[in-house]
Amino acid sequence: MPLHIPLKINTIFGTTRRARNYNGDALAVFMNRPASCLNSAIVQFYPKNALFIKHRWKFGPSAGIEYHWRVRKLLLKLTLAAIAVLPLFLVQVIGAVLGILAYLGSGQYRTLFRPQYESVVKSHHLPLQLWSAVAASGQLFSDSLWIWRNPQKALSLVEIQDWDLVEAAINEGHGLVMLTPHLGGFEIIPRVLAQHFPATILYRPSRQEWLNEVVEEGRAYPNMHFVPTNLNGVRQMTRALTRGEAIGILPDQVPSGGEGVWVPFFGRLAYTTPLPARLANRNNTPVVMFTAKRKGLGKGWLMQAKRLEPLSEDSTLAAAELNLAIENAILVAPNQFIWAYNRYKHPSGAELPPSN
Repeated sequence: MPLHIPLKINTIFGTTRRARNYNGDALAVFMNRPASCLNSAIVQFYPKNALFIKHRWKFGPSAGIEYHWRVRKLLLKLTLAAIAVLPLFLVQVIGAVLGILAYLGSGQYRTLFRPQYESVVKSHHLPLQLWSAVAASGQLFSDSLWIWRNPQKALSLVEIQDWDLVEAAINEGHGLVMLTPHLGGFEIIPRVLAQHFPATILYRPSRQEWLNEVVEEGRAYPNMHFVPTNLNGVRQMTRALTRGEAIGILPDQVPSGGEGVWVPFFGRLAYTTPLPARLANRNNTPVVMFTAKRKGLGKGWLMQAKRLEPLSEDSTLAAAELNLAIENAILVAPNQFIWAYNRYKHPSGAELPPSN
């Protein structure tokens, strides 16, 4: 995660029912999982009862004009097509403006973003650059869309470090567990790997088939295979590792109830998935944490990799080790992380966090 003007700001940046479940605005939810939560953002940009003229709702049984899903699909495709032709510099400027508008327009967004960001930078004695971080939150959104639509241009703008480490890990023959926190241009990372070997990526599909079609079309790239977050998806990832291929997991999301454990994350208990450790420990698979730090407006990204020590067989210890690795990755570029995501929420069905 995880993106008015003519009306009220909340008309665009307000929450939908699905967005509220993640305790964040549509932009924030969308940025958290661009592939699966795009609907929450699209509902805001192209709502079902969307046309407001001269302070009166027009037509329809609910006094509004309802966009058919085909119209919404067309509008989304047009939006993506418009983004595709713009230079990265301009797209990132637009993303920064959207991030600032989201922050100014929503108290809920601010109550998630600012405390989490300030707590981390102050505890690590880092400079507090709130507005830079706010702008970067919108750029996380715009970078993702631009990368989807311009993969070859995006690849040409990536500076890759530590690639020898990645090649050595994959050459061991046990596959590769690729971890990519929601930071900077994280969407470019699997595309870099897919240039060299197949990558199977775990993602949460939208509940709306038309949206999945658009997203899958936009994200499609040779050697990249997306699987849903269910038992079948985990089985496909296991098979990919057996074939010596890479799998990708976004490790900084809150898992569903019953699928995680409570361990510290930046000093607070957070419900965390031990899935990467479970998959890696089946066959001594290397685990590599990747980051893609934004270098500057229109200048692309610096992709770095760090191989983690083998994770514990114990789920709780493994999740704690994983969170520590995520913290270190975030501290590479703390202003570019998705601070509007409620990493500390209690998902439905999960046990209560320990009291001490």
